[in-house]
Amino acid sequence: MDLSIVIPLLNEEESLPELCDWIKRVCDANNFSYEVILIDDGSTDDSWEVLQKLRTENPHLKGIKFQRNYGKSAALNEGFRAAHGDVIITMDADLQDSPDEIPELRKMLLDGHYDIVSGWKKVRYDNTVTKNIPSKFFNAVTRSVSNIKLHDFNCGLKAYHKKVVKGIEVYGEMHRYIPVLAKWAGFKRIGEKVVEHRARKYGVTKFGWERFVNGFLDLLSIQFISRFGKKPMHFFGLLGM
Repeated sequence: MDLSIVIPLLNEEESLPELCDWIKRVCDANNFSYEVILIDDGSTDDSWEVLQKLRTENPHLKGIKFQRNYGKSAALNEGFRAAHGDVIITMDADLQDSPDEIPELRKMLLDGHYDIVSGWKKVRYDNTVTKNIPSKFFNAVTRSVSNIKLHDFNCGLKAYHKKVVKGIEVYGEMHRYIPVLAKWAGFKRIGEKVVEHRARKYGVTKFGWERFVNGFLDLLSIQFISRFGKKPMHFFGLLGM
């Protein structure tokens, strides 16, 4: 299978028909063998019912349903476990990520011999204070901590070789730092591609300040583990002294 497209979703009943139809057009036009794995992260609207209907029309669609909201990291982790494609593409379900980016992300991953290609939404339509300032802060701190020169760690559009997603575990708010987790696991060839960011068409943003705080704490956890994980006695020895 050429592609597994992994999409977490929460209350996206309006966007799902358009999104799934768009992905089908792109994959059919490029002759990809593919699957689309949609993970319903505890939606309280009719997202699951819409997905079930869409699955009767398109056998490439697969659904995973959580009984409550566990978060984007848990949804991605389940999608990664279920994926069979040689290349895994992740994207958001709100239509702010363009499926037209899929062929070029895949091509860059394969031709450039990367482990990961991460999207960069260089031009954005949501430059609000509550999103823009935390995003710039996270990206700057994560670049400094990880020494990975990406502009947009939190971009939902990413391409991975299958061995990468099978070699990491994503939890907490660590979906923001998958390139960091991958580098720590030995997948160091990380590229970046400028991708289109589309204005929100349906629904409301899922961003909240609690995610800002939790994401920062997870970054500290990653830094702690990456620094002392291989030399625990060194750290505890210092405490003992």
